[in-house]
Amino acid sequence: MVFLKIKIYKFFFHLLFFLLSQNQYCYSNDFKELLHELKTKKFSKKIEAIKKIGASGNEETEKILKALLSGKIYYRKSDKKIFIVERKENKFYLIDPITKKKLGPVKKNVIKKIRINNKIRSITREILGSLRLFDENPKKRGKAAKDVFKSKSQSTLNILKERYKLEKNENIKLYIKRSIASITLSVSNIKSERENAINILSEFKDNNVRNLLSEISNNKDDELFNEAKIALVKIEKNLFIWEKFLSIYQGISLGSVLLLASIGLAITFGVMGVINMAHGELVMIGAYATYVTQNLLQKYFPQAIEYSLVLAIPIAFLVAGAIGILIERSIIRYLYGRPLQTLLATWGVSLVLQQLMRTIFGPTNKNVETPTWMTGAIETSSGLAFTYNRIYIIIFSLFIVGIIGVVLKNTFFGLQMRAVTQNRIMAGSMGIPTGWIDALTFGLGSGIAGVAGVALSQIDNVSPNLGQSYIIDSFMVVVFGGVGNLWGTLLGAFSLGITNKFLEPFSGAVLAKIFVLVGIIIFIQKKPRGLFALKGRAVEV
Repeated sequence: MVFLKIKIYKFFFHLLFFLLSQNQYCYSNDFKELLHELKTKKFSKKIEAIKKIGASGNEETEKILKALLSGKIYYRKSDKKIFIVERKENKFYLIDPITKKKLGPVKKNVIKKIRINNKIRSITREILGSLRLFDENPKKRGKAAKDVFKSKSQSTLNILKERYKLEKNENIKLYIKRSIASITLSVSNIKSERENAINILSEFKDNNVRNLLSEISNNKDDELFNEAKIALVKIEKNLFIWEKFLSIYQGISLGSVLLLASIGLAITFGVMGVINMAHGELVMIGAYATYVTQNLLQKYFPQAIEYSLVLAIPIAFLVAGAIGILIERSIIRYLYGRPLQTLLATWGVSLVLQQLMRTIFGPTNKNVETPTWMTGAIETSSGLAFTYNRIYIIIFSLFIVGIIGVVLKNTFFGLQMRAVTQNRIMAGSMGIPTGWIDALTFGLGSGIAGVAGVALSQIDNVSPNLGQSYIIDSFMVVVFGGVGNLWGTLLGAFSLGITNKFLEPFSGAVLAKIFVLVGIIIFIQKKPRGLFALKGRAVEV
């Protein structure tokens, strides 16, 4: 019964839109003729044609308008017929917008694209938003109510008012109310109506509202100049706390990325004292392992593609860990106690690994698809958006820290590793194979770097240079938190991430990093062992 009512309202919406569009087009006319009007070279006539298409009530209206925004509407030069064009591998396939009949590929020179400008794009989005206001899906209605916020159309305003009366969802009604107030400010000439709109908008903790009122408050010729300034002050107060909360969230998000990239380095650097300049490349190998895993699943087990990231985690760990052990056994073990030679050797290894990836996969960036369960975001009424992929990375990084903590404290391997960390000579005299502990420790740190690559593949392109973006920040985190201390690395990563995000609004991203680096240099002058220094006889020597 509810769906029937919505469909009835949808019908009357199309009728209302038609009456308010200020054109004399009749529903009995052929829809094809409307599409033919898009061929005109004058943008003003194209706008009128688009309004007519929006008012037509045709079931293909939304699809056609979306195709127009995407640059997929063409006409055939021979007969001027309108088509939706799909391009695949430099071939152009024509789709009849009415019959949906597909035609074979044609050459580009036989068709011509319908050109549009920014004004047409804006009007088209407004019409699409209006169409979706009567959709049966609440999510689509909510998005439509948001999309028409910047509309300056009287017809859209009247449609919103009608939709507001019918809407049962309180959250959607809130968005509709906001859009009604916004459009009223633009189209109304009545001072009382505009004053009431400003009062309504002042209750929203929203960046879009702030920007709208800022335009009015900066225009001294506007009769509501003072009212807009007062409302803006109120909004600024409301947004202050939310913006600080957003900065903390963004800082934690950045910190989780730094944590994943540096936790493996903290283990190898802390236990072995090795400055591994190839650590970033081990992160990169983990990202490429994710890319290969996803491609293999897509080819052989497409039904399991949604679980590609889950499967890539152990694969990336094993591949990067094995390479780490190989590096330690073949190169690093001969250079213990020689930090400069170790640094140069691992830097050379990093160059070799980069070139190896270029040879195998090519120099271009590779894209790892995000599973559907990681797409989207949690949006708040204040304009804050918490993307699912970032939330998952934060949870994943904390999970990895927990796992490593359990391994180090509650396993025999962890006990041996801690013994070697605190006093290598005494650990050796007690029968602990320090050489193989070093190799396995290096492998563990490398494996974690590979796991970090899995996460980073979701927020960055996979390329041979991926690891270079994080190696310096990783060393900063390790030094600041305390060399070899797991919880120090955790606190250091989040501290640096949050500090960066708090400084960026004032100084910009580049200067913020510089300020953080200077701060760390000053900090290590006072506390050279970091926030949490490891204790032990070897340390005290």
